[in-house]
Amino acid sequence: MATRVFSDEELDGLRSFPAIGKDELIRYFTLTPADEVFLRKFRRAENVLGAAVQLSALPWLGFVPDEVPAAPPAAVGRLARQLGLAVADLAGYGEREQTRTDHLWEIAGYLGWKPAKAMEFKELDEFLLARAMEHDSPSLLFRLGCEYLRSAKVIRPGVVSLLEKVATAREAAERETHARVAHLLYPERAQSLDGLLVVDPELKSSRLHWLVTGPVQASPASVGGEVAKLRFLRGLGADSLDLSSLPAERRRYLAQIGRRLTAQALVRREPNRRHPILLTLLAQSSVDVLDSVVQLFDQTLSGSESRARIKLREVLAERAKLSEDRLALLDEILPVLADAGIPDEAVGTLLRGKISMSRLRAAHAGATVRLPKDHGHLALLEGSYTYIRQFAPKVLEAVRFKGGTEAKPLIEALEILRELNATGTRNVPGNAPTQFVPTRWQGYLDEAAAKGDATAYRHYWELCTLLALRDGLRSGDVFVPGSRRYDNPAAYLFRPAQWETHRSEFCRLVGKSPDASQALPLVMDELDEALTDLEEVLGRGDGPVRLNDDGELVISPLTAEDIPTEAEDLHAELERMLPNVPIASLMVEMDRHISFLDCFTHAGGKQARSPQLKRNLIACLIGLSTNLGLHGMAASCGIPYDVLAWTAEWYIREETLREANICLVNYHHQLPVTAMFGSGTLSSSDGQRFPTRGKSITARHLNKYFVSEGISTYTHVSDQHSTFGTKVIVATHREAHYVLDEILGNATDLPITEHATDTHGVTLVNFGLFDLVGKQLSPRIRDLGKITLYRMGAKADYEQRFPKAGPLLTKKANLDLVAHHWDRATGHRRLRCVP
Repeated sequence: MATRVFSDEELDGLRSFPAIGKDELIRYFTLTPADEVFLRKFRRAENVLGAAVQLSALPWLGFVPDEVPAAPPAAVGRLARQLGLAVADLAGYGEREQTRTDHLWEIAGYLGWKPAKAMEFKELDEFLLARAMEHDSPSLLFRLGCEYLRSAKVIRPGVVSLLEKVATAREAAERETHARVAHLLYPERAQSLDGLLVVDPELKSSRLHWLVTGPVQASPASVGGEVAKLRFLRGLGADSLDLSSLPAERRRYLAQIGRRLTAQALVRREPNRRHPILLTLLAQSSVDVLDSVVQLFDQTLSGSESRARIKLREVLAERAKLSEDRLALLDEILPVLADAGIPDEAVGTLLRGKISMSRLRAAHAGATVRLPKDHGHLALLEGSYTYIRQFAPKVLEAVRFKGGTEAKPLIEALEILRELNATGTRNVPGNAPTQFVPTRWQGYLDEAAAKGDATAYRHYWELCTLLALRDGLRSGDVFVPGSRRYDNPAAYLFRPAQWETHRSEFCRLVGKSPDASQALPLVMDELDEALTDLEEVLGRGDGPVRLNDDGELVISPLTAEDIPTEAEDLHAELERMLPNVPIASLMVEMDRHISFLDCFTHAGGKQARSPQLKRNLIACLIGLSTNLGLHGMAASCGIPYDVLAWTAEWYIREETLREANICLVNYHHQLPVTAMFGSGTLSSSDGQRFPTRGKSITARHLNKYFVSEGISTYTHVSDQHSTFGTKVIVATHREAHYVLDEILGNATDLPITEHATDTHGVTLVNFGLFDLVGKQLSPRIRDLGKITLYRMGAKADYEQRFPKAGPLLTKKANLDLVAHHWDRATGHRRLRCVP
């Protein structure tokens, strides 16, 4: 059983002394006067020193290894110096096993520790069962069990005994899982679950495979496919499954197993193991598919709008060209009209002779065309009305939308549109709301109504309704019950009573006063201090930050530092000294130091790791991170493709990659040489664009970077040059929306307190959010001298106190508004997720 979880080398490590750090050395191997008195009773020097090692090792490890003389030399030396003994005195200790055991029991009694007996094992079983309901990894459960025993001051039993307890807990967790969902597994549902694993003749695959296969592009067909999945899931009651009796981690684990196992593998599992997996998969799929339907609706509708916008640019360009022709015509007409020597009666004849009638008529026709406020954007989008009708009615029929008071007219319009689609009625009722229609599009409705064109009115009103729905979903004004991504934003906010209990702790964590009357004066003092520094810099007038003749702020670009020739020569010499190490060898060496490959755990909880697993993992990582791919890697290294594909499917996923990266970053952070680059408190982020092959709902067309389509990876890097966060985002999205994600989700040891971005990562909201969570945003903003700056008082006061810097603050901040919204009691709520 033990070797199925840990290798022989790992088992030996769990039974012996590990390496010890400076902090542990001081914490556990420092004797008190009472300790020294207790140890002196063992009399002989070897027994005194041996007992001292056991006395220190028990609180440190939770057990004492059999080979007491093999304790870390630094620890033995520290104890020997405190006791006035020689390190060599420990050499003969423990030759008689009974002596060592007797000493351990005396030491345990002195420290208040106890051996693991029936009651302790019963409590351990209960603890492990509770943890096994959340985590299925045997190695993790083993470590949690060790921590529990140490906190309870129970001497850890043997490794094999504890692993058997872990195995028992995992089996009990499976039985408990089935027992908690048994009331949902009535015969008809159990039969429906098993039906998911049968090949459907129409789909030519199992329903399970159909459900877990996501869309690859935004199109009416994809929307229809996801809506069909949603209806199927609702037919099985997946949207109403209550699995709250299972911990969230257990549900996530079971659903992950269901997504990765084939239908054939699930059929081979016993019903009490198979059915909970399928239940959790259905429940999660109902949420995921609902999110997918709404997301595809957004993307498909936006794609039509984008194509209309591109067409509009072409139309406007053509119109501009015609305008140039009319201007050229005007240049020919004006000299004739301005010539007083030409009789009035001869002007018309002269112009018609000089300029052809066809040219005049064409210019006149172009002049009579008047564009609406949006220059015809909605009219061009109306050309895609038939295309949009292929998916929009399906979405409205399958999804229910809700919103706040401001979204009430839109929600009412959606109900009317849903009714029109269901009954086949063409005309929009006269009382249909239009308050949500933007001013630039209202003219379309007014013109259609004036002409009595019910068809045009229906088209424009429906398009305005659908676009308002899309924008409402993006802003959160409209939400989808039962969704995760498009859920009600209020669900993530503290209620007033909850905020009352959290206010003091939150303000303490972020260093902010809960009282605006105390906080705002501090902000004003901070601004005055910054303006004083700026005034001094501008007063010199000769630096990179200065005022021009017009009183505008000028910030010169930073120049590159000159690198001495000696430094470049040294760099070249050092580079020649470094060996050319293959990347595979480098990864093997890094794993020897860090064991980061152990972070890649089996998605199904399988713990048996073949001797070739690390080799296969390295091959997969190299193949997936380069242009080789798994096929190319298989051809290069000789490992069969199916082996690499299986390894990648079960071991390489987002959470294991993140865990391995955390392991690497933490090791890099604690290296002495790393501190020469930076302290790890400063980080920066930027996006990189990569072209994609095939189809993906994340990829977008961007002429500047891609021939066809591509994605962006938004990367966070510390001042120690370690990448602690990477996120794949849509290439056309604003990067500022993702700046805080990896900083708040930073699970490494890097103490990030300040962050830098480029202009694309900056918004006023980000400045406020960074301040809210107690961190500093220090962006590099393009054209910084041209942005609007705010003051906190009268213009004359600032110009008097800061003659040069004061006039730059052209706007006044509304401090009354800030104070009014400072706390939830006056109108604001705080996000639950903010630390």
